[in-house]
Amino acid sequence: MVNTSIPLIDLHRHLDGNIRPKTIWELAQHHGIALPVDDFEAFVPHVTITDKASDLMEFLGKLDWGVKVLKSLDDCYRIGYENAEDLKIAGIDYAELRFSPYYMAMNHQLNIPDVVEAVVNGVKQGCKDFDVKANLIGILSRTFGTEACQEELDGLLAHQRDLVAIDLAGDELNQPAEKFVEHFNQARASHLQITVHAGEADGPNSVWNAIKHLGAQRIGHGVKSIEDPSLMDYLAKQQIAIESCLTSNYQTGTVANLIQHPIKQFEQQGLLVTLNTDDPAVEGIELAHEYELAKNLLGFSNAQLTKIQENALQAAFISDTEKQSLKQHKLMNQISD
Repeated sequence: MVNTSIPLIDLHRHLDGNIRPKTIWELAQHHGIALPVDDFEAFVPHVTITDKASDLMEFLGKLDWGVKVLKSLDDCYRIGYENAEDLKIAGIDYAELRFSPYYMAMNHQLNIPDVVEAVVNGVKQGCKDFDVKANLIGILSRTFGTEACQEELDGLLAHQRDLVAIDLAGDELNQPAEKFVEHFNQARASHLQITVHAGEADGPNSVWNAIKHLGAQRIGHGVKSIEDPSLMDYLAKQQIAIESCLTSNYQTGTVANLIQHPIKQFEQQGLLVTLNTDDPAVEGIELAHEYELAKNLLGFSNAQLTKIQENALQAAFISDTEKQSLKQHKLMNQISD
């Protein structure tokens, strides 16, 4: 399904949504943090989705145990490091790992800039040890309101050289983009690129607002864009990438059935659509699985899937030189294999 001559890229992958169940269990034991059950196998369903959640917020609740056990900066470093290792295991050549330092810090009152630094250092060391490439995207967790997001942004901007972009994620319905205009003005002034979760829990107007008010260059999920033909035309014309996450959109209830996912229409109408994991540890999937779904369930051809891989390289928040380097590194690995 995956074209092995092209870099395999995951642009929408939450680092704090990819905490291994075993790691959560081990950190809880280490710190004496009570879990809902005393057996690891019985605990796994508390942090993973077996079929689908009733809605997005229930899905997000599955992530909460992962951050409840982050009691020290060493824990945050470990999560970053293991995320890099998971890229190697999954055969992913490049990823943009996004994370919310406020979300990771809040349960044990960790210092937000220090959490960012720990994650940065963990990912850097992991990328070095496992010969993978990743960059970081800082999330503003809109669920907690504008003041918390400013505190979060301040912590991220303290390490802005280690980030490529800022994202807005969380409660899309109750915390619309318009509330965060000043935050994203600051992000752009700091020369960070912009991706925004939109069109997942809310309609196409949310996508418009992410573009018009926040300057979104990519849209996370964007499923409801299909409801507005003028938006579809705009996304295609402006080449604003859509970060599609098939399994996630089914598990959150964003689409009732995967066969109804609009990614096929996105591709057919010339949108810069990409395939991504979202929260792989919670979903129990990896990126190759999403390509298999696109082929076997949605009927994508090999040529279409190759185009989606190429779209991801085009949409990545890296320079043309870095993109070329990724392609060359992939080629060299093929030759050595």
